[in-house]
Amino acid sequence: MDEIDEDAPIFAIAAAAELSGMHPQTLRQYDRLGLVVPERTRGGSRRYSTRHVEQLREVARLSADGMSLPAIARLIALEEQVHDLSRRVRDLEQQLQVERQSRPGSRVFAAGVTGSVITLRAGTRVRRATDVVLYRPRPPQPPASD
Repeated sequence: MDEIDEDAPIFAIAAAAELSGMHPQTLRQYDRLGLVVPERTRGGSRRYSTRHVEQLREVARLSADGMSLPAIARLIALEEQVHDLSRRVRDLEQQLQVERQSRPGSRVFAAGVTGSVITLRAGTRVRRATDVVLYRPRPPQPPASD
């Protein structure tokens, strides 16, 4: 079974207000202040997600504990950033897993005789060249005459 998308904008303002235990006018004020900003429909109606409702509950709790609205706004902004980064990490982990599954064992490299990069299967060993090569410098060439 698929998880419910916590970011899906499904609640109208009346439902979100009831679920969060607040008055709809309070939700409008929080939207204007940028505290909890819902999605908008094409017609301009507010639509709240389950995560928005949780944020509204948290705002109410923190406000009741004496925290100022600007401090709450900063806290929510930081939580949003953590949420976005966590989602990005999850997406990148999935991409990496797909990449690993599509190319199993082909991520080992070696240098070829000419210096080119060669892809090897995991666990494959490359025979090392054991040839002895003597270095003999070339004698200097006389300057070319025109």
